[in-house]
Amino acid sequence: MPNPAIPRAQVHALAEACSDAREAFEPIAARLLKEQRRLGRFIERNAASLGAGPAQTAVYMCAVTVRIFEQVGGRLRAVTHADLDAAAARVATAVDDLLPVDKAVPERLRSVSWRAQPHLLDEILWALYEKETREEGELQVEPPEAFLLLLTLWAIVEALDARWTPPEGFGA
Repeated sequence: MPNPAIPRAQVHALAEACSDAREAFEPIAARLLKEQRRLGRFIERNAASLGAGPAQTAVYMCAVTVRIFEQVGGRLRAVTHADLDAAAARVATAVDDLLPVDKAVPERLRSVSWRAQPHLLDEILWALYEKETREEGELQVEPPEAFLLLLTLWAIVEALDARWTPPEGFGA
């Protein structure tokens, strides 16, 4: 059973703060990914075939996701291989319902009722599929690569949510 959802406005504000910080976020991201080493390896296994640009996008989005959990508070334990395997298996059950890879993927994903942290996933969907203007140097990921990144990041969100204990009174 997923934890209570982090509010959409809070997710967006925290994600934007990471983006606005740019270089100042880099050491924070490095620390977070060091603390959650298995997430980086999971991305390597699942997104490395896409090339350096999309894989780096996945690593950045993963770091932002971990940062959001951290800033909301509570306790976030390190994700295990078993957590990632279980999350990837859950996500795999929904792949047929998400296909084909087209502009309607975000709408189909939003109809999956059991997804953990739906607002985090909405932020990922926005960044991969719906963001209309890109900043200088920001990578536009093509739909097939975006779909693979989405599945990888969705599994990461599921695994992180399973390892997160929200702060007392959260979602009450």
